[in-house]
Amino acid sequence: MAKIVLLALLRTLLILIFLVCIILWFLKPTKIRTKNWKKVEDGMQTTIFKYNGVDFVVYTFPIILLAMIGLVYMYMQPMRSIKRGVRRYTTALYNPIIVKTPIGMLNGIDVIAMTFVLTLLVWTFYVRISNDFKKLVPAKHMKLNIWQLKFLRISTRFGLLAEICLGFLLFPILRGPSIFRLLGVQFEASVRYHIWLGTTLTFFAILHGAGTLFIWGINHQIQNQIWSWQKEGRIYLAGGIALITLLIIWISSLPLVRRRKFDVFFCMHHLYVVFLLLFLFHAGDKHFFMVFAGVFLFAMDKLLRVIQSSPETRILSVRIFPSKIIELTFPKDPRLNYTPTSIIFVKIPMISKFHWHPFSITSSCTVNDQTMSVMIKSEGCWTNSLYDILCQEVESKSQTKCVSVAIEGPYGPPSFDFVRYDNLLLIAGGIGITPMLSILQELAYAKGDLRNRCPSQIQLIYVTKNSQDISLLNPISHVVSNQTSEFCHLKLKVFVTQENKSNSSLKDFLSSVSAARTIFFDMKNSNHSFGRVLINPLWMGAITGFSSAIYLLSLCFFNQFLFSPKMKSSKPKSPSSVVDLFLLCSFLIAVACSAVIAMVLKWRNSKTERKMLATTWDNEGEMKLSAMEGASTNTLEEQHEIHFGARPIFKDLLQKMESEFKGSNVGVVVCGPESMKDSVASACQQKCRQAFKFNSKEQQQQQQPFFVFHSLNFSL
Repeated sequence: MAKIVLLALLRTLLILIFLVCIILWFLKPTKIRTKNWKKVEDGMQTTIFKYNGVDFVVYTFPIILLAMIGLVYMYMQPMRSIKRGVRRYTTALYNPIIVKTPIGMLNGIDVIAMTFVLTLLVWTFYVRISNDFKKLVPAKHMKLNIWQLKFLRISTRFGLLAEICLGFLLFPILRGPSIFRLLGVQFEASVRYHIWLGTTLTFFAILHGAGTLFIWGINHQIQNQIWSWQKEGRIYLAGGIALITLLIIWISSLPLVRRRKFDVFFCMHHLYVVFLLLFLFHAGDKHFFMVFAGVFLFAMDKLLRVIQSSPETRILSVRIFPSKIIELTFPKDPRLNYTPTSIIFVKIPMISKFHWHPFSITSSCTVNDQTMSVMIKSEGCWTNSLYDILCQEVESKSQTKCVSVAIEGPYGPPSFDFVRYDNLLLIAGGIGITPMLSILQELAYAKGDLRNRCPSQIQLIYVTKNSQDISLLNPISHVVSNQTSEFCHLKLKVFVTQENKSNSSLKDFLSSVSAARTIFFDMKNSNHSFGRVLINPLWMGAITGFSSAIYLLSLCFFNQFLFSPKMKSSKPKSPSSVVDLFLLCSFLIAVACSAVIAMVLKWRNSKTERKMLATTWDNEGEMKLSAMEGASTNTLEEQHEIHFGARPIFKDLLQKMESEFKGSNVGVVVCGPESMKDSVASACQQKCRQAFKFNSKEQQQQQQPFFVFHSLNFSL
């Protein structure tokens, strides 16, 4: 009861802080804020905080505090807090509103997020331009006409819109202190917001730079303005280089470049460090504090991820399936828990020392708390190199040596929300089956209160091009074949689209895993760590809070001892670039202190971890692992189906399921190609409209199931 009350208080506090942040963003361009905030900054000049200290506390720290409380909330959110049943009007936000758009499928949460950002952009631009046009004062060193002065003001305000986009840009790609996880938005889905914001940022930055250069050009002022490093105010040279850097990052991030030349994308994307530094010198510290929250949280997140993933582990075993698909099994610290649909980032140093690739976890920590598995399909250069290396190990006659690997994660939802639904429909295409395997294993081996709240019926629809891929279902073959009253009713439908009807049964295809080659690596004399110890969200939040306090103290130190303490104006007398450098130094000091704390925690956890090496995997353990994975498949029940030579028509399938799922809430989880997701989304959209159409007629509503769409991505 105490935890439930505390969770409710934390949830209320999160909402209040979020509303405060929104109010601050909307008040920023208004005259009310401009006049009053100037007085506040001038009044703080007599204290150790000065104007930049109060800017940090008001505009940066609330968002950092929001992330800290969010980490505590995710840590304390218990599994038993999930109740059966859903609020249809709330869960309808996850259903697709617009299926086919140039930027992909849009659900209710996407539309709300886009509406909020666009409203903020339009409001800021309107208020700023309205105020600017009322008091047009040309610069002394430039003789501008009225239209030129208005054009220059508009171009300047486009830069302010780019600043807003930059302020939100880094939030979607936070992995540890992610606000989106609290909203049920997976990391791979929130990456879309980062792409949209990055494109919008680039668009407004181009308008800002091109418009300003145009006015300077017709007045012959480019040489005077752009090629000097101003001591006060805007540093235009830094802005010009920042724009070029941003264009390089954006062009290298286009799908055509990212998918074909990942090395180029990976290297060029790290120019964000240069871009942020140049933005600081160009815009100044007052504007930088509006975007500093995202930069600060991203730096903390990146730092902790690097420290946590620094000790390399090793691959325990590899299973090579047909169609060039491999399953990797890693050792896992028993204290490390994760939920189904979680992902991990994997780096193989012998292939590349810099490339991290995300993969869905196929195992369940409920089934085995000492191992973790992923399935990888060989499609790109990195995955093909991994496949070739492992095949060479199989063909070699000598005992295979351990393959070093670095793991980051897992990252996933804080709780297993799919048990809220009365029934569950899982739809997978190709390698998109991987998160479904984790979901089904978690439900099959559910314990305690979770078992009593499992969905009554589960249907798994698996679409694949060839029958060889059916062997990927082997981890759940015992669930499919040995259903008991203790486990919810599972029905399997397999569609093989590019093969004619076969005489083999579903049991034969599932048993074909025996044809897969399995490698057990030699773990003797291995100095590799036994898995990975996670710095839990509580410590992550504490380190973030400690780092922000160190930053503020460092800033106060520089203000008190390196600047004139008698300044009564918030306009600094020192060159703006010097003030920016001290802001940067304060940030580096905070990051360094956080790194020390994180490494001490990592060292302390590693001491406990070494005690587990006594249970290192020997031959007997490998036999147990092999026996567990190779569970025999008994006679499959007649309810399971296999179809050849055609793709499923999801609209018809959902129509047939209405009689099976009468009046219930059905969670529809889809992972596969975009065309398949669009087809399922269109079918769910139609059924959702029908459910709300009959909402006023109780008898018809009881017969109408309510489908809630969830999309999982297996590529970023």
